[in-house]
Amino acid sequence: MKRWTLIFVATLVCWGCGDPAPNTTKPNAPDANDPDFAVQGLNAWYVIGDAATAGVDEMKIIVTPPGGTDFVDAYIGDLPVVRMDKHSDGWALDQSIKSLPAGSYDLLLSANGSDTAFAKVTFDRSAPYYVLVSTDYDFSDCTDNSTTFMDTLHMSHPGMRITHFWAPYTYTDPAVTEDRRTALTTFILNERDTYQDEIALHIHPYCNFVTDAGVTCITDQSTVYPAGDTTGYTIKLAAYDRPTMTTLLQHARDIFTARGLNSPMTFRAGGWTADLTTLLAMNDLGFIADSSALNWARIEEWQGKELYTWNMEHWAPIDDTSQPYYPSDTDVLQSVPGADMAMLEVPVNGVMVDYVSIAEMTTVFNENWDGTPLVTPQVMMMGFHPSSTLSQYEKKRVNDFLNLTDSNLGTAGLGPVTYITLSDLTTVFPAQ
Repeated sequence: MKRWTLIFVATLVCWGCGDPAPNTTKPNAPDANDPDFAVQGLNAWYVIGDAATAGVDEMKIIVTPPGGTDFVDAYIGDLPVVRMDKHSDGWALDQSIKSLPAGSYDLLLSANGSDTAFAKVTFDRSAPYYVLVSTDYDFSDCTDNSTTFMDTLHMSHPGMRITHFWAPYTYTDPAVTEDRRTALTTFILNERDTYQDEIALHIHPYCNFVTDAGVTCITDQSTVYPAGDTTGYTIKLAAYDRPTMTTLLQHARDIFTARGLNSPMTFRAGGWTADLTTLLAMNDLGFIADSSALNWARIEEWQGKELYTWNMEHWAPIDDTSQPYYPSDTDVLQSVPGADMAMLEVPVNGVMVDYVSIAEMTTVFNENWDGTPLVTPQVMMMGFHPSSTLSQYEKKRVNDFLNLTDSNLGTAGLGPVTYITLSDLTTVFPAQ
């Protein structure tokens, strides 16, 4: 479709050549839009920009009218009327709508100064609805089953970005060969460099990683096994005190840097078992965001296990609609002016596909956005575990959810949905 540019000088000259000036009074809406006038290019949604997202602030449309049309005027919400620019094959509008706040607006189009519009179309202006897609690398080798799937996701859902909570134990587990470590590193770097994904940090306190950091491995505080876990995998991360946690975080960063990865600035605890000491250790090292706060009620599959009980008690108020906040240095669950950490907490309100059906994910999606324009940004965080056992059912849930978000994508003018990574989200919700 030909790109048009509205040239105001030409319009003014046209008015001076005999066409009357636009009527400042809005025309009446038609009973039905006139099918003889074709209107192209109008979005249903125009996203309002912020620190992380460029706004869609220009309305660009083309009207192809029937014969006998001398001029076309556009009435956009309460903005001043605009005389559209005549070209050989239609009338073009390129108009800023940046001054329109969030809300629903009518566009009325009138020909030849008629007091009844030939078309009325409604559009929405909205703050972004941010969707974060995340992956928790619980195991040392996610296998080709998952790496291939993630590349397929990117091809099927252009614009989708993933925050990869990557594992340091890939590089300390003796069962992973050096060649395989290199292949996995190449994969995650490609995800970052090709798709603008984020490499974040995920720690389950596997003993091979903990001892590599020079720390004594804790094995008696498992969230799953009452007798303990000699591998360290299911041990609560909160079992490690602040200085020790600082050592583990720094060791992970050193491993990433040695492998040519970035030094991670965002984090999620294995089993979501981060407590105040965990967050304080992250804050000490300058991490800018954490995503351990869990919508615990939706992992009911773990009822009867410490994993469920611990998260229920520790993240008690976190639910479907919990939004980002800055925790205080005395309470992980609330902000306290003057005592907040400089680290954003982004709850996993959409949980992980292991534990929620597409119906549940859709419910959370709709609870955070009711289909009307957003005055302020809203956030939904979901995720999955890339592993050798990632099932076809789980893959389908991920794809089905992304089909839902794609159908409301802001860049396509279909809704306010905007994909974002965790570190970029911190610019939307800056520390006070």
